[in-house]
Amino acid sequence: MAPKGIDVRVENHLVRFITRTPVDQDAVVAQLGGTATGGVVIKVLDAPRATIVIDADGKLVVHGTQRIETARAAAKEFLLQMGLDSSGLTTELGPMVASFNFEETIAVESIVGDVGAGEAQYDARLGCTIIEDSRHDITLNIWPNGRCIALGAHSPNMVAMAAVYWKSKFAEKGYFIQRV
Repeated sequence: MAPKGIDVRVENHLVRFITRTPVDQDAVVAQLGGTATGGVVIKVLDAPRATIVIDADGKLVVHGTQRIETARAAAKEFLLQMGLDSSGLTTELGPMVASFNFEETIAVESIVGDVGAGEAQYDARLGCTIIEDSRHDITLNIWPNGRCIALGAHSPNMVAMAAVYWKSKFAEKGYFIQRV
């Protein structure tokens, strides 16, 4: 459970499914109109809404879902459309993208260099500071309005812990801008 005032939202969770028999990329293109590009085949599903990527080994990577159950439903729907058996589907969890908001204005251009539990740099193109957080093993993109995106997370709880940690650090260092 996230601390009061910090609500962590999982935006996307990368999930890979392995079928008993590898999925044939050419069959996906021929049967479902999948798009072959860069050694993978991509098929977008409308319900559940997700993008299925079939790798060269015939494994399914599901993008665009927030919950593992939704990703599994997408994989099963895809296999059903292909006329393939979904029994014995093995799940591998990958990183997630999560977000939270500090609800305070932050002097992000001041957060640079060694910041204790990570290295920070300001990215003028994105207008945010990027912290490679070694303590929580995630990358944080932090905007001046307090909005934060956590990349490479493996658990929403870890993102919540990072949010609490960095909120404390930013307050200690005086990075929050007092509104007048």
